[in-house]
Amino acid sequence: QVQLVESGGDSVQAGGSVTLSCVSSGYERKTYCLGWVRQTPGKEREVVARIYTGDGETYYADSAKGRFTISQGNTKNTVYLQMNSLKPEDTAMYYCAARSRWCLPGAPLPGDFDAWGQGTHVSVSS
Repeated sequence: QVQLVESGGDSVQAGGSVTLSCVSSGYERKTYCLGWVRQTPGKEREVVARIYTGDGETYYADSAKGRFTISQGNTKNTVYLQMNSLKPEDTAMYYCAARSRWCLPGAPLPGDFDAWGQGTHVSVSS
């Protein structure tokens, strides 16, 4: 059974940084697509970043470009989301999500993923 466990959520002031971690387990394949999806009450879920663990290819939403960095750990079952220059509008529940195959081409959608973590909350105050 696939499990995704997030950690690292925090409350910070605008301009601060937070690093989220996601540890995956249960995948038979060594390579898969993993993303970070955020949701704020009343808004649609947004895929802010995703990475293909096979070759490290990444995608960033426009809202994340230049501020967020998704990366793999040495063991490749851990993925990080480094978030810098945080803004109040980055306040959200952040979910680690995975797709048990390669990443689909183009901008990823939440529906692309078939496994989800429980989420970790990031709060950014002005």
